[in-house]
Amino acid sequence: MDEFLWIGLGIAALGYFIGDGLRHFKGSSHPSGDMFDDDEPLMIKKKDLHYYIGIHKDDIDAFIAKYPSIPHIDLNGRTYFPHSKLIEWLESESFKTD
Repeated sequence: MDEFLWIGLGIAALGYFIGDGLRHFKGSSHPSGDMFDDDEPLMIKKKDLHYYIGIHKDDIDAFIAKYPSIPHIDLNGRTYFPHSKLIEWLESESFKTD
């Protein structure tokens, strides 16, 4: 009889954890679920740019000065970089020849 109690508790726990996982699952029309959700930002703040281009945070100003053609937008004294345009620019030949 104790075996059935433990099996029942195990099934109940399994149901709880599966239900908890489903509760946090975002509905998506794409069959792969969250895999194709946009995790990339639309705009990158200047203070975060070093994460995306792989240089030290202290070198950002020198990088921008060296490559003035980097896609950016200045708003209210702050500089933002459009993520998709930045990636295109980094992959382009114009970046490599600046």
